[in-house]
Amino acid sequence: MSEVQQEQAPVALKNKQLIIYLFAGAIIAVAGFFGYTELYQKPLEAKAADAMYVAEKYFANDSSELVLKGDGTSKGVLYIIKNYSGTKAANLAKYYAGVSYFKIGDLNKCIQYLKDFSTDGKQIQSIAYGTLGDAYADLKKNTEALDYYKKAGANFPEDEVISSEYLFRAAQLQEVLGKTDDAVAIYKDIKAKYPKTEIGLNVDKFIFKLKVQP
Repeated sequence: MSEVQQEQAPVALKNKQLIIYLFAGAIIAVAGFFGYTELYQKPLEAKAADAMYVAEKYFANDSSELVLKGDGTSKGVLYIIKNYSGTKAANLAKYYAGVSYFKIGDLNKCIQYLKDFSTDGKQIQSIAYGTLGDAYADLKKNTEALDYYKKAGANFPEDEVISSEYLFRAAQLQEVLGKTDDAVAIYKDIKAKYPKTEIGLNVDKFIFKLKVQP
């Protein structure tokens, strides 16, 4: 073996060892992810979904206190959020919690939970934004309220009823704030985009009222 070959041999050996270590590390990482998913995350998701079942029924019946705290036998969404963090059910539980707190008048907690909620379900996300708008409006935080009403109105334009409703609330708030031109612009937007909705069919009277005001 030449001197060059002798020098290259340890380098080649080191490279081989590095490849083996990297390969072994990749296998360990994949195995770890699989183990976490199959042995921990999936069972946790299943338990969280089971815990949500009764809370969802109470939510459908507008039983807000029972949604939040449970009925003594079944757990409420606050328990699910605390004990099943990171699951899909815990994320949805934040939506139920936020809406429920809004219904019982705890606006700050409503905002806390809804701001921590997000979903790819555009209708639910639109309602979450709209409820945040309502909560901020009730707190007289008008800038935030307008922002969330507009988000709710723009989030899923395919749902014409939800979109027109929250844009209408944004326009109404602009009226209250004395921003007539901004209100008219939103009313016209509703008329152009959602002419067949109940609000779209009646929006002309709001535009007319503002235009004839001294």
